[in-house]
Amino acid sequence: MNRNTLTGLLLMGAIIMLFMFINSPSEEQLAEQRRQKELAEQQASQPAPEEVLTIDTVSPGERAGIIRTIRQNGEFDAAAGVFTLTAPGVTLSVSADSTAVLSGMVKGGNSEVSVADILSANYPDSVSVKDAVAAVALLRNTIEESARYQGFARFRSGTPEIVASLSNDVLALEFSNLGGVIANARLLDPRYTRYDSTGQVCPIAEGDDMYGFQIAAADITYDTRQLYFEAVQESDSTVLMKVTPGDGAMLGFRYTLPRGESYLVKMDLVQSNIDGVIPTTVSGMQFKWNQRMARNEEGRVFESQNSAIYYMLANGDVDNLSEMKTDAEKVDQPLAWVAFKNQFFSTLLVPGEGFSRAQLQSTVLPDTTKNYLKDMELTANMDYSSTLATPASMTFYIGPNYYPLLSDLSTEIIPEKDLKLTKLIPLGWSLFRWINTWIVIPVFDFLGGFISNYGIVILLLTIFIKILLFPFTYKSYMSQARMRVLAPEIKAINDKFPGKENAMRRQQETMALYNRAGANPMSGCLPMLLQLPILIAMFRFFPSAIELRGESFLWAHNLAGPDYVISLPFSIPFIGDKLSLFCLLMTVVNIIYTRINMQNQPGGSQMAGMKWMMYLMPVMFLCFFNNYAAGLSYYYLLSLLITIIQTYIFRQVVNEEKVRATMKANAAKPRKKSGFMARLEEAQRKQQAMLREQQKQRGRK
Repeated sequence: MNRNTLTGLLLMGAIIMLFMFINSPSEEQLAEQRRQKELAEQQASQPAPEEVLTIDTVSPGERAGIIRTIRQNGEFDAAAGVFTLTAPGVTLSVSADSTAVLSGMVKGGNSEVSVADILSANYPDSVSVKDAVAAVALLRNTIEESARYQGFARFRSGTPEIVASLSNDVLALEFSNLGGVIANARLLDPRYTRYDSTGQVCPIAEGDDMYGFQIAAADITYDTRQLYFEAVQESDSTVLMKVTPGDGAMLGFRYTLPRGESYLVKMDLVQSNIDGVIPTTVSGMQFKWNQRMARNEEGRVFESQNSAIYYMLANGDVDNLSEMKTDAEKVDQPLAWVAFKNQFFSTLLVPGEGFSRAQLQSTVLPDTTKNYLKDMELTANMDYSSTLATPASMTFYIGPNYYPLLSDLSTEIIPEKDLKLTKLIPLGWSLFRWINTWIVIPVFDFLGGFISNYGIVILLLTIFIKILLFPFTYKSYMSQARMRVLAPEIKAINDKFPGKENAMRRQQETMALYNRAGANPMSGCLPMLLQLPILIAMFRFFPSAIELRGESFLWAHNLAGPDYVISLPFSIPFIGDKLSLFCLLMTVVNIIYTRINMQNQPGGSQMAGMKWMMYLMPVMFLCFFNNYAAGLSYYYLLSLLITIIQTYIFRQVVNEEKVRATMKANAAKPRKKSGFMARLEEAQRKQQAMLREQQKQRGRK
């Protein structure tokens, strides 16, 4: 810091201190501030004055309106000759004869107040003024809502309960009167149990799911989620959940569950004579669906990262919200279907006429909500007409993400359209997905068809893949062998032209050596790159293979989840407090393979600075794969072991002296430069010319 800078800083500090001194409050101002603060504290400590409540009386006109509303919207008991209207906290009755006796009770605060007391404005001592005021307000609100909702009013109160059920060989459904919805959908396959052994997987569970329609009229919105439906068991495969607002009107959901092994549930929105309640001018409605997605797998983090909202646009594109974070999307295009997808199970909804547009929301829940993963929401727009008998039809798929099953569903739901439901299984991008769908899955299913132990199936699949990759593996090893043969000559070149100033000459001599011997340093990398798509495809396949779910092998009780066998008294960053044994074994074998592979590399002693990085990679894989499926770690373990065995076999079979003799013979022949070598030498020539020009320029200066 020079003297001018120091002087400037001192001047700036002096100016700031002077400004603060000039603007500091005087003693009188400070005293006034203290007085205002004390006054505010005194006012805050004083109790607030009690509100003076006045009880409104019910006029004769209001009484007549109450009677009229109860008779129009209440439920008639012919035996008693009484109309009864119920709502939360309210029960109102009126006789059907000309006397029109009005009775009932209204919940007001902590008291139940009789309607007779409200009409007479004469309350007993047990009812406080506050409770009386609340009772009058609730009575008026109930009558006002009932008049607006007309015949639907009496279906707006009740006690939620299971009122009907349907089942087939693979799916059991229970229906709630609240909303007329599927309250529970339980998968019956004994393989599909929860990780904590609390029962079967339920993609839809009571209290976690709610869906329904909102139909907006002129001054009111009818929401089926707020109505209590009646159940009618029409057959052993069909249930009708309905509300009857009066005058022959009916609105309901007809559910059909086919017999046999079907995960499809047909839901029809049915109605009759409803145009007397809902105006014919209403042309649209909204479908709303909320789900708190339950956890089904032992590895919560990995399950959450494989759960998301998927959807298909009418043009055939399938997309999804983020699996890793809270996400939302507004889709202003028609949608063919929407799915709340879990790692291995999905609840899929296919509207018959599609959704015109939709809003989607997925919220990641914190780890403290151990039994739940995400909150998922759908708000979709649909066409509606009160004159149609079936204004909307939908098909639910409630079942496993099993590739062969999903691939056949399109023809069952909409035969003329490919719904691309297999996209619910994340098999990777196009190339990796192609490898999985055309090679891996067919072989895996074929082997699984006659071998019950999936540990053996993975072993045979690994051997099959290694056979496919054998030509590339062999070519890569031969390239390494050629480079090892040339290692002494490369070392001689490095010793002859040491230092940075000879880097260009050293590189030229090395390339000339490769060209004479017919060796290509890139020939060993290309086979490895060609194997990479299969390795990535397998990385996507195993965590998505529901066939492995619940399948045990050796110590792993579930090949689709982590095989934790070691619990630590502490937590390791990126790993956690549990260790997977297959992952540990894979890491150890990977370190051994790295050691062997480095020994096969030419000039390995000159790579001491890179060794620690090579050994760090297996440790990083331990951090990454510890919470992954045991089947995936087992596959990589087998693949590494087979590769090590192949390497030792190659060492015994390949005679490096013969390789050396062949390379000498190649060097004696006139050899045309490859395109790669020619381009490399041309680049080196240009670089060398540029360096010479730079040296000339510096010499002139």
